[in-house]
Amino acid sequence: MNHVIAQTLLLDLDGTLADTAPDLIAALNTVLAENDRPPVALTKGRFWVTGGSVGMIRTAFDLTEDAARASPLRHRLLALYSENICVQTRLFPGMEALLRQADADGLSWGVVTNKPARFTEPLLEALGLARRAAVIVCGDTVACPKPDPMPLLYACKQTGSSASSTLFAGDDLRDIQAGRAAGMATAAVTWGYSHAAEISAWGAEHVVGDPGELLHPKLWTRPAT
Repeated sequence: MNHVIAQTLLLDLDGTLADTAPDLIAALNTVLAENDRPPVALTKGRFWVTGGSVGMIRTAFDLTEDAARASPLRHRLLALYSENICVQTRLFPGMEALLRQADADGLSWGVVTNKPARFTEPLLEALGLARRAAVIVCGDTVACPKPDPMPLLYACKQTGSSASSTLFAGDDLRDIQAGRAAGMATAAVTWGYSHAAEISAWGAEHVVGDPGELLHPKLWTRPAT
């Protein structure tokens, strides 16, 4: 026998809720041009986004992680991005319909991201979501970001939901690791910034290829224990 767990839907931001890659890669290409490097194509660079600013600079300039983190190139990237945070960024196709349906169904939804608040808050404001989300947890809201479960458990505390009645959807291994560690149902999405071949190895309970699938009843039931 299965029991219904529908109560709260939590979503990762970059690569799950919104396609932020165009603005991030535009900022990166400006940094590359300023350093006499050729631009990276969006089709290639979008897979760098999941590594954040450190990963983008590390890959683009062939640096170590520590060097990329401390590099002025990274600070320049972030400055450019903050000035152009929602020029080309859009919700993924079908995502607005999903959120409207969740609202109509009385299902709470929120955002849990590793993106710092100084970027997350203005971006969600520009997308018209800041006041609609039941909870927003940024990368610096709590002490430990994903893959630690702390941000997800904090979101549950803020919404009054239990982890066992929550579904978390994301496009990165860290999302699934965090969701599983928190005791949530997990859904790996295929429209984000990870290669499809990687996703099946993450151990997510569900793999979905369209935002509308996140409200399918099969995702909101679990075997009774």
